[in-house]
Amino acid sequence: MTKKPNALDAFIARKTEIDAMLARLQALSDEHFDTAPDEVNWADVGTLGHIAEQLKEITAFAFGEDEYAE
Repeated sequence: MTKKPNALDAFIARKTEIDAMLARLQALSDEHFDTAPDEVNWADVGTLGHIAEQLKEITAFAFGEDEYAE
């Protein structure tokens, strides 16, 4: 007999998935996004800008800010 997943199981699975993504992002940030300081160019700045905008959207959603405020 297979156990049916419940909401708590699904929630924990999603949280685990998010925690793993956050850990990967933190590790990449700790390594300066794999960019050597003497090799930084405007494309690197644009890439980080894109990442920052996506994270800003996510945090606004998570904290009910900006267009997500009630």
